[in-house]
Amino acid sequence: MTSGRGTFLRVGLLVVIGIAVAVGLAIFLGGSRIHNGRIFESYFQESVQGLELGAPVKFRGVTLGRVTEIGLASSQYFLDQTVDIRRATYRLVYVRYLIDLGRIGRQGNFDAAINAGLRARLASQGITGLSYLELDFVDPQKYPPVPVPWTPKNDLIPSVPSTLAQVQDAAQALLARINAIDIVGLGRSAQSVLDDLHTQLSTGDAHQALAGAAALMATTREAVQRADLPGLASELRSTAADLRGVVDGPQGREIVAATARAADKLAETAAKLPALVAAADATVHQTSNGVADLQAELEPVLRDARAAAANLREATDRLRRYPAGVLLGAPPPREGER
Repeated sequence: MTSGRGTFLRVGLLVVIGIAVAVGLAIFLGGSRIHNGRIFESYFQESVQGLELGAPVKFRGVTLGRVTEIGLASSQYFLDQTVDIRRATYRLVYVRYLIDLGRIGRQGNFDAAINAGLRARLASQGITGLSYLELDFVDPQKYPPVPVPWTPKNDLIPSVPSTLAQVQDAAQALLARINAIDIVGLGRSAQSVLDDLHTQLSTGDAHQALAGAAALMATTREAVQRADLPGLASELRSTAADLRGVVDGPQGREIVAATARAADKLAETAAKLPALVAAADATVHQTSNGVADLQAELEPVLRDARAAAANLREATDRLRRYPAGVLLGAPPPREGER
């Protein structure tokens, strides 16, 4: 009896929950009905996996409408011709959506908004995997509208790649660059460099340089050991102590005092030097004037002495040629002159 009541209770509870869900769904669908709507469409080159009919259309988080139709562009615009699947425009996916213009406000020029960068892109709702359509403004220079070879049936809002698609494209580009790297050649080059380095360290110039450095270190170590640095340091400390004692003692003070007195005398002497220099300058000037006067007075005397010396030289020559001429007069004429 108790188990039967429990079964009835569970069934009744399930019915009540079903009715509540149905009422809530009816209220939701009735409340989200758009009375003043306008159909737009966008084309996507990427997969629209996760985007379902009825998915919201948002502008910076504000719901403006819902998705009404999803399909391939070739099924709408190329019914009477063969589709060239090699062209990217024929592989586009179209998404049509209804936007409540009353939630936007007074609309201006629609083309101006497109030129300003109004674009549509796919966005994901957290980790559920469901997607929605997001409208936002982007850089129109970076994402210009892609022309299509047909006339859209509704107002067209250009699309931009989703964030996930951009990450995938960047990853693919990075992988392509990595694949373009010659890993084998790079490994060979690295191995060649390592072999050359090993050769240099084993038998090359680097080995000789290292051996020379090791020998120099050994020689330096031996020289340091022979130098008896502790004893030298002890002697230096002793010498410094003796010098400190001499400086601090009476003899050091006498030397300092004598040095001070010598410095004072030197300063006094230096102070007298300008006067001595001036006196010497005046003396030299007076001596120069006296020498000039003396030279002017001696010039006639020297000229007379020079003439007398010339006369004396002439008389000496005549005496040397004809000594008797001093006593007898002029010499006799030569035979050719008679």
